[in-house]
Amino acid sequence: MIDRRGCFVATLVVIALGVPLVGASQSEEQIRRIGFLAGGARPPDGAVPAALRNAIDAAGSADGRRIVYEGRWSQGHPEMLPGLAAELIALKVDAIVTVGGPPAAAAKQAAKTVSVVVINAVKSPSDYAGHGPLSLPTHLYWHGIVDFWNRVNFGQKLWNSFLSSLVVAVLGVVLSILNAYALGIGRVKGRVWFLVFFLVANLLPQEALVYPLYYLSKQVGLYDNLISIMIIFTVIQSAFGTYLLTSVYAEFPTELLDAAAVDGAGKWRTLWRVVVPVSRPTLGVLFTFFFIWTWNEFFLPLVFLISNDHQTVPVALGVLQGDRLMDATTTSASALLGILPAMLFFVIFQRTLTRGITAGAIK
Repeated sequence: MIDRRGCFVATLVVIALGVPLVGASQSEEQIRRIGFLAGGARPPDGAVPAALRNAIDAAGSADGRRIVYEGRWSQGHPEMLPGLAAELIALKVDAIVTVGGPPAAAAKQAAKTVSVVVINAVKSPSDYAGHGPLSLPTHLYWHGIVDFWNRVNFGQKLWNSFLSSLVVAVLGVVLSILNAYALGIGRVKGRVWFLVFFLVANLLPQEALVYPLYYLSKQVGLYDNLISIMIIFTVIQSAFGTYLLTSVYAEFPTELLDAAAVDGAGKWRTLWRVVVPVSRPTLGVLFTFFFIWTWNEFFLPLVFLISNDHQTVPVALGVLQGDRLMDATTTSASALLGILPAMLFFVIFQRTLTRGITAGAIK
Protein backbone atom coordinates (compact mmCIF):
# COMPACT_ATOMS: atom_id res chain seq x y z
CA MET A 1 0.00 0.00 0.00
CA ILE A 2 1.30 3.44 -0.90
CA ASP A 3 0.52 5.91 1.88
CA ARG A 4 0.49 9.72 1.72
CA ARG A 5 4.16 10.02 2.63
CA GLY A 6 5.16 7.45 0.03
CA CYS A 7 3.31 9.33 -2.71
CA PHE A 8 5.03 12.58 -1.77
CA VAL A 9 8.44 10.85 -1.82
CA ALA A 10 7.64 9.44 -5.27
CA THR A 11 6.72 12.92 -6.48
CA LEU A 12 9.95 14.33 -5.03
CA VAL A 13 11.95 11.60 -6.78
CA VAL A 14 10.31 12.43 -10.12
CA ILE A 15 11.21 16.08 -9.68
CA ALA A 16 14.71 15.21 -8.48
CA LEU A 17 15.39 13.17 -11.59
CA GLY A 18 15.19 16.34 -13.64
CA VAL A 19 11.53 16.71 -14.66
CA PRO A 20 11.04 20.21 -16.09
CA LEU A 21 8.72 22.37 -14.04
CA VAL A 22 5.61 23.45 -15.94
CA GLY A 23 5.18 27.18 -16.15
CA ALA A 24 8.76 28.05 -15.19
CA SER A 25 9.40 31.51 -16.50
CA GLN A 26 12.36 32.42 -18.68
CA SER A 27 13.94 35.85 -18.45
CA GLU A 28 14.75 38.07 -21.39
CA GLU A 29 18.43 37.15 -20.97
CA GLN A 30 17.61 33.49 -21.69
CA ILE A 31 18.93 32.30 -18.35
CA ARG A 32 18.35 28.69 -17.38
CA ARG A 33 17.73 28.43 -13.66
CA ILE A 34 18.86 25.13 -12.17
CA GLY A 35 18.16 24.16 -8.57
CA PHE A 36 20.17 21.46 -6.84
CA LEU A 37 19.39 19.54 -3.71
CA ALA A 38 22.23 17.87 -1.80
CA GLY A 39 21.87 15.49 1.12
CA GLY A 40 25.18 16.25 2.85
CA ALA A 41 26.56 19.22 4.70
CA ARG A 42 27.30 22.56 3.06
CA PRO A 43 30.89 22.68 1.71
CA PRO A 44 33.34 25.20 3.21
CA ASP A 45 33.02 28.76 1.92
CA GLY A 46 29.94 27.78 -0.09
CA ALA A 47 32.04 25.94 -2.70
CA VAL A 48 30.14 23.70 -5.09
CA PRO A 49 31.57 20.16 -5.36
CA ALA A 50 32.86 19.15 -8.78
CA ALA A 51 30.34 16.30 -9.12
CA LEU A 52 27.49 18.67 -8.34
CA ARG A 53 28.81 21.25 -10.79
CA ASN A 54 28.97 18.61 -13.53
CA ALA A 55 25.39 17.55 -12.83
CA ILE A 56 24.21 21.17 -12.98
CA ASP A 57 26.06 21.79 -16.24
CA ALA A 58 24.65 18.60 -17.76
CA ALA A 59 21.11 19.56 -16.77
CA GLY A 60 21.39 23.04 -18.22
CA SER A 61 23.47 22.53 -21.36
CA ALA A 62 20.65 21.24 -23.56
CA ASP A 63 19.71 24.60 -25.09
CA GLY A 64 22.93 26.56 -24.57
CA ARG A 65 21.47 29.18 -22.22
CA ARG A 66 23.54 30.68 -19.44
CA ILE A 67 23.11 28.71 -16.23
CA VAL A 68 22.27 30.24 -12.88
CA TYR A 69 22.01 27.78 -10.01
CA GLU A 70 20.54 27.93 -6.53
CA GLY A 71 21.44 25.21 -4.03
CA ARG A 72 20.08 23.77 -0.81
CA TRP A 73 21.81 21.36 1.56
CA SER A 74 19.93 19.19 4.06
CA GLN A 75 22.93 19.06 6.43
CA GLY A 76 22.35 15.30 6.75
CA HIS A 77 18.74 15.65 7.98
CA PRO A 78 16.29 13.89 5.62
CA GLU A 79 13.27 15.57 7.25
CA MET A 80 14.47 18.90 5.81
CA LEU A 81 14.27 17.74 2.18
CA PRO A 82 10.55 18.47 1.49
CA GLY A 83 10.87 22.03 2.75
CA LEU A 84 14.10 22.63 0.81
CA ALA A 85 12.53 21.25 -2.37
CA ALA A 86 9.55 23.58 -1.89
CA GLU A 87 11.93 26.54 -1.57
CA LEU A 88 13.57 25.66 -4.87
CA ILE A 89 10.20 25.26 -6.59
CA ALA A 90 9.10 28.65 -5.29
CA LEU A 91 12.11 30.19 -7.05
CA LYS A 92 10.66 29.07 -10.42
CA VAL A 93 13.69 27.03 -11.38
CA ASP A 94 13.57 25.21 -14.72
CA ALA A 95 14.70 21.88 -13.24
CA ILE A 96 15.97 20.34 -10.03
CA VAL A 97 18.91 17.94 -9.86
CA THR A 98 20.30 15.98 -6.92
CA VAL A 99 23.74 14.66 -6.11
CA GLY A 100 24.12 12.23 -3.21
CA GLY A 101 21.88 12.20 -0.19
CA PRO A 102 18.53 10.49 0.38
CA PRO A 103 16.69 11.68 -2.79
CA ALA A 104 19.31 10.34 -5.19
CA ALA A 105 19.73 7.18 -3.13
CA ALA A 106 15.97 6.63 -3.14
CA ALA A 107 15.83 7.04 -6.91
CA LYS A 108 18.71 4.60 -7.42
CA GLN A 109 17.15 2.06 -5.06
CA ALA A 110 13.79 2.32 -6.82
CA ALA A 111 15.46 1.80 -10.19
CA LYS A 112 17.31 -1.26 -8.89
CA THR A 113 14.14 -2.76 -7.45
CA VAL A 114 12.18 -2.31 -10.68
CA SER A 115 15.10 -3.73 -12.67
CA VAL A 116 15.19 -6.90 -10.55
CA VAL A 117 11.43 -7.35 -10.96
CA VAL A 118 11.63 -6.92 -14.74
CA ILE A 119 14.59 -9.31 -15.07
CA ASN A 120 12.93 -12.08 -13.07
CA ALA A 121 9.54 -11.58 -14.75
CA VAL A 122 11.00 -12.75 -18.08
CA LYS A 123 13.24 -15.47 -16.60
CA SER A 124 12.39 -19.19 -16.59
CA PRO A 125 12.23 -21.08 -13.27
CA SER A 126 15.22 -23.23 -14.25
CA ASP A 127 17.22 -20.14 -15.18
CA TYR A 128 16.29 -18.54 -11.84
CA ALA A 129 17.26 -21.68 -9.90
CA GLY A 130 20.56 -22.08 -11.74
CA HIS A 131 21.83 -18.49 -11.83
CA GLY A 132 19.98 -16.64 -9.09
CA PRO A 133 17.75 -13.55 -9.10
CA LEU A 134 20.39 -10.99 -10.13
CA SER A 135 21.63 -12.64 -13.32
CA LEU A 136 20.36 -11.67 -16.76
CA PRO A 137 18.00 -14.21 -18.36
CA THR A 138 19.54 -16.53 -20.95
CA HIS A 139 16.39 -16.13 -23.03
CA LEU A 140 13.09 -14.26 -22.70
CA TYR A 141 10.51 -16.43 -20.96
CA TRP A 142 6.96 -15.07 -21.29
CA HIS A 143 5.14 -18.10 -19.90
CA GLY A 144 5.13 -16.71 -16.35
CA ILE A 145 3.31 -13.54 -17.39
CA VAL A 146 0.84 -15.43 -19.59
CA ASP A 147 0.23 -18.07 -16.91
CA PHE A 148 -0.48 -15.47 -14.22
CA TRP A 149 -2.77 -13.50 -16.55
CA ASN A 150 -4.87 -16.56 -17.33
CA ARG A 151 -4.79 -18.02 -13.82
CA VAL A 152 -6.36 -15.03 -12.10
CA ASN A 153 -8.28 -13.59 -15.07
CA PHE A 154 -6.09 -10.50 -14.82
CA GLY A 155 -7.97 -8.55 -17.48
CA GLN A 156 -11.07 -8.53 -15.28
CA LYS A 157 -8.98 -7.49 -12.28
CA LEU A 158 -7.51 -4.60 -14.25
CA TRP A 159 -10.98 -3.39 -15.21
CA ASN A 160 -12.23 -3.65 -11.62
CA SER A 161 -9.27 -1.67 -10.29
CA PHE A 162 -9.48 0.94 -13.03
CA LEU A 163 -13.22 1.44 -12.65
CA SER A 164 -13.19 1.65 -8.86
CA SER A 165 -10.13 3.92 -8.78
CA LEU A 166 -11.55 6.27 -11.42
CA VAL A 167 -14.96 6.54 -9.72
CA VAL A 168 -13.37 7.11 -6.30
CA ALA A 169 -10.98 9.74 -7.69
CA VAL A 170 -13.76 11.67 -9.44
CA LEU A 171 -16.31 11.46 -6.61
CA GLY A 172 -13.64 12.11 -3.96
CA VAL A 173 -12.51 15.31 -5.68
CA VAL A 174 -16.10 16.52 -6.20
CA LEU A 175 -17.05 15.83 -2.57
CA SER A 176 -13.86 17.51 -1.36
CA ILE A 177 -14.64 20.59 -3.45
CA LEU A 178 -18.15 20.91 -2.03
CA ASN A 179 -17.03 20.41 1.57
CA ALA A 180 -14.01 22.73 1.28
CA TYR A 181 -16.08 25.43 -0.47
CA ALA A 182 -18.48 25.49 2.46
CA LEU A 183 -15.76 25.38 5.12
CA GLY A 184 -13.04 27.47 3.47
CA ILE A 185 -15.01 30.15 1.61
CA GLY A 186 -18.48 29.86 3.10
CA ARG A 187 -17.05 30.08 6.65
CA VAL A 188 -19.82 27.97 8.16
CA LYS A 189 -20.32 28.12 11.90
CA GLY A 190 -18.13 25.63 13.77
CA ARG A 191 -15.79 25.11 10.82
CA VAL A 192 -12.84 24.39 13.13
CA TRP A 193 -14.66 21.44 14.67
CA PHE A 194 -15.57 20.15 11.22
CA LEU A 195 -11.90 20.26 10.25
CA VAL A 196 -10.95 18.44 13.43
CA PHE A 197 -13.54 15.79 12.59
CA PHE A 198 -12.16 15.31 9.08
CA LEU A 199 -8.60 15.17 10.43
CA VAL A 200 -9.51 12.52 13.02
CA ALA A 201 -11.43 10.54 10.39
CA ASN A 202 -8.40 10.65 8.12
CA LEU A 203 -6.16 9.33 10.90
CA LEU A 204 -8.34 6.34 11.75
CA PRO A 205 -6.76 3.03 10.67
CA GLN A 206 -8.75 0.86 8.30
CA GLU A 207 -8.65 -2.00 10.79
CA ALA A 208 -10.85 0.09 13.11
CA LEU A 209 -13.44 0.57 10.36
CA VAL A 210 -13.63 -2.90 8.89
CA TYR A 211 -16.05 -4.49 11.41
CA PRO A 212 -18.83 -1.86 11.36
CA LEU A 213 -18.48 -1.45 7.60
CA TYR A 214 -18.65 -5.23 7.12
CA TYR A 215 -21.95 -5.58 9.00
CA LEU A 216 -23.38 -2.45 7.41
CA SER A 217 -22.61 -3.68 3.90
CA LYS A 218 -24.22 -7.02 4.76
CA GLN A 219 -27.42 -5.31 5.89
CA VAL A 220 -27.78 -3.10 2.81
CA GLY A 221 -26.87 -5.88 0.38
CA LEU A 222 -23.61 -4.38 -0.92
CA TYR A 223 -21.23 -7.03 0.36
CA ASP A 224 -19.05 -8.51 -2.41
CA ASN A 225 -19.91 -5.57 -4.66
CA LEU A 226 -17.61 -2.95 -6.16
CA ILE A 227 -20.09 -0.25 -5.16
CA SER A 228 -19.30 -0.84 -1.48
CA ILE A 229 -15.59 -0.26 -2.09
CA MET A 230 -16.32 2.85 -4.15
CA ILE A 231 -18.47 4.35 -1.39
CA ILE A 232 -16.00 3.54 1.40
CA PHE A 233 -12.92 4.89 -0.38
CA THR A 234 -14.77 7.96 -1.65
CA VAL A 235 -15.53 8.93 1.95
CA ILE A 236 -11.99 8.10 3.13
CA GLN A 237 -10.26 10.03 0.34
CA SER A 238 -12.63 12.99 0.55
CA ALA A 239 -11.82 13.38 4.26
CA PHE A 240 -8.19 14.04 3.34
CA GLY A 241 -9.20 16.16 0.32
CA THR A 242 -11.54 18.30 2.43
CA TYR A 243 -8.85 18.96 5.01
CA LEU A 244 -6.35 19.95 2.30
CA LEU A 245 -8.67 22.02 0.11
CA THR A 246 -10.13 23.92 3.06
CA SER A 247 -6.71 25.37 3.84
CA VAL A 248 -6.35 26.33 0.15
CA TYR A 249 -9.80 27.92 -0.16
CA ALA A 250 -9.37 29.80 3.13
CA GLU A 251 -6.69 31.87 1.36
CA PHE A 252 -8.67 32.25 -1.87
CA PRO A 253 -8.45 35.82 -3.28
CA THR A 254 -11.51 37.75 -2.13
CA GLU A 255 -11.17 40.07 -5.13
CA LEU A 256 -12.24 37.27 -7.48
CA LEU A 257 -15.22 36.42 -5.30
CA ASP A 258 -16.27 40.06 -5.09
CA ALA A 259 -15.95 40.46 -8.86
CA ALA A 260 -18.13 37.40 -9.42
CA ALA A 261 -20.73 38.77 -7.00
CA VAL A 262 -20.77 42.12 -8.81
CA ASP A 263 -21.38 40.29 -12.09
CA GLY A 264 -24.43 38.64 -10.54
CA ALA A 265 -23.00 35.15 -10.04
CA GLY A 266 -24.53 33.13 -7.25
CA LYS A 267 -22.63 30.82 -4.92
CA TRP A 268 -23.10 27.77 -7.15
CA ARG A 269 -21.94 29.57 -10.29
CA THR A 270 -19.03 31.18 -8.43
CA LEU A 271 -17.89 27.75 -7.33
CA TRP A 272 -17.81 26.15 -10.80
CA ARG A 273 -16.88 29.21 -12.86
CA VAL A 274 -14.33 30.89 -10.57
CA VAL A 275 -13.12 28.74 -7.67
CA VAL A 276 -12.70 25.41 -9.48
CA PRO A 277 -10.81 26.78 -12.52
CA VAL A 278 -8.39 28.72 -10.31
CA SER A 279 -7.71 25.68 -8.10
CA ARG A 280 -7.45 23.22 -11.00
CA PRO A 281 -3.74 22.39 -10.40
CA THR A 282 -4.45 21.40 -6.80
CA LEU A 283 -7.48 19.37 -7.89
CA GLY A 284 -5.31 17.59 -10.46
CA VAL A 285 -2.90 16.55 -7.71
CA LEU A 286 -5.76 15.28 -5.57
CA PHE A 287 -7.24 13.32 -8.49
CA THR A 288 -3.90 11.66 -9.25
CA PHE A 289 -3.22 10.74 -5.64
CA PHE A 290 -6.77 9.49 -5.06
CA PHE A 291 -6.49 7.24 -8.12
CA ILE A 292 -3.12 5.77 -7.11
CA TRP A 293 -4.06 5.35 -3.44
CA THR A 294 -7.28 3.52 -4.35
CA TRP A 295 -5.49 1.39 -6.95
CA ASN A 296 -3.03 0.12 -4.34
CA GLU A 297 -5.56 -0.57 -1.58
CA PHE A 298 -5.44 -4.18 -0.42
CA PHE A 299 -6.98 -4.73 3.01
CA LEU A 300 -10.55 -3.52 2.51
CA PRO A 301 -10.93 -5.02 -1.00
CA LEU A 302 -9.66 -8.32 0.42
CA VAL A 303 -12.41 -8.26 3.06
CA PHE A 304 -15.30 -6.94 0.98
CA LEU A 305 -14.63 -8.55 -2.44
CA ILE A 306 -14.62 -12.32 -2.02
CA SER A 307 -15.70 -13.49 -5.48
CA ASN A 308 -13.11 -13.83 -8.22
CA ASP A 309 -15.04 -11.61 -10.66
CA HIS A 310 -15.05 -8.63 -8.29
CA GLN A 311 -11.49 -8.68 -6.97
CA THR A 312 -8.94 -5.96 -7.76
CA VAL A 313 -5.30 -6.14 -8.85
CA PRO A 314 -3.66 -6.04 -5.37
CA VAL A 315 -5.95 -8.86 -4.19
CA ALA A 316 -5.09 -10.89 -7.29
CA LEU A 317 -1.39 -10.58 -6.48
CA GLY A 318 -2.00 -12.19 -3.10
CA VAL A 319 -3.20 -15.49 -4.55
CA LEU A 320 0.38 -16.43 -5.41
CA GLN A 321 1.53 -16.38 -1.80
CA GLY A 322 1.58 -19.72 0.01
CA ASP A 323 2.63 -20.90 3.44
CA ARG A 324 5.52 -23.03 2.17
CA LEU A 325 5.72 -22.43 -1.57
CA MET A 326 6.32 -19.38 -3.76
CA ASP A 327 7.06 -19.23 -7.48
CA ALA A 328 9.60 -16.41 -7.69
CA THR A 329 9.39 -15.85 -11.46
CA THR A 330 5.58 -15.87 -11.56
CA THR A 331 5.51 -13.57 -8.54
CA SER A 332 7.84 -11.16 -10.34
CA ALA A 333 5.61 -11.34 -13.41
CA SER A 334 2.56 -10.55 -11.30
CA ALA A 335 4.37 -7.67 -9.58
CA LEU A 336 5.35 -6.23 -12.96
CA LEU A 337 1.77 -6.42 -14.24
CA GLY A 338 0.51 -4.91 -11.00
CA ILE A 339 2.77 -1.86 -10.88
CA LEU A 340 2.85 -1.02 -14.58
CA PRO A 341 -0.65 0.60 -14.75
CA ALA A 342 0.02 2.76 -11.69
CA MET A 343 3.44 3.78 -13.04
CA LEU A 344 1.98 4.67 -16.43
CA PHE A 345 -0.76 6.71 -14.78
CA PHE A 346 1.83 8.51 -12.67
CA VAL A 347 4.03 9.25 -15.71
CA ILE A 348 1.07 10.52 -17.75
CA PHE A 349 -0.01 12.91 -14.98
CA GLN A 350 3.46 13.93 -13.76
CA ARG A 351 3.05 17.38 -15.32
CA THR A 352 -0.20 17.77 -13.41
CA LEU A 353 1.59 16.88 -10.19
CA THR A 354 4.44 19.28 -10.92
CA ARG A 355 2.03 22.08 -11.81
CA GLY A 356 0.08 21.54 -8.62
CA ILE A 357 3.20 21.54 -6.44
CA THR A 358 4.44 24.72 -8.15
CA ALA A 359 1.09 26.45 -7.70
CA GLY A 360 1.05 25.50 -4.03
CA ALA A 361 4.57 26.80 -3.45
CA ILE A 362 4.05 30.25 -4.97
CA LYS A 363 1.96 32.77 -3.15
